Amino acid sequence: MINEKSIGEFLYSTDKTKLNIEYIYYFLCKESYWAKNIPMEIVKTSIEGSFCFGVYHQSKQIGFARVITDYATFGYLADVFIDKNYRGKGLSKELMKFIMEQEVIKKLRRFMLATLDAHSLYAQFGFESQEGNKRFMSIKFFEEY
Repeated sequence: MINEKSIGEFLYSTDKTKLNIEYIYYFLCKESYWAKNIPMEIVKTSIEGSFCFGVYHQSKQIGFARVITDYATFGYLADVFIDKNYRGKGLSKELMKFIMEQEVIKKLRRFMLATLDAHSLYAQFGFESQEGNKRFMSIKFFEEY
């Protein structure tokens, strides 16, 4: 199911047909610290196998995130970014709110991610650093079914 939400001039969407694969590839390959030199085919395959989120300004993609999930018990948040020209406007926070509002995410038992520098963003949504490795953060929504 496709979900969309407009906030001011920005659109947040789970519609994969709106994703600009070339833009996502360029950012991950050239600008990210976690996926330098990633091949285009790997980017395409990772998008095909994930629950994806795009952020758009006047139909131009300016942000992205994806969740690798079994849609039942576990999710891993990856490749989260906002274009450098749009940072400082609260868009990553709104993107995280949009992600956390999704019914698929609410049903998961555990949700994880890894970050070098955005701990404070993710902590606002309940993620906690993992003992022994501060780069990994997670939420355990419940203990038992």
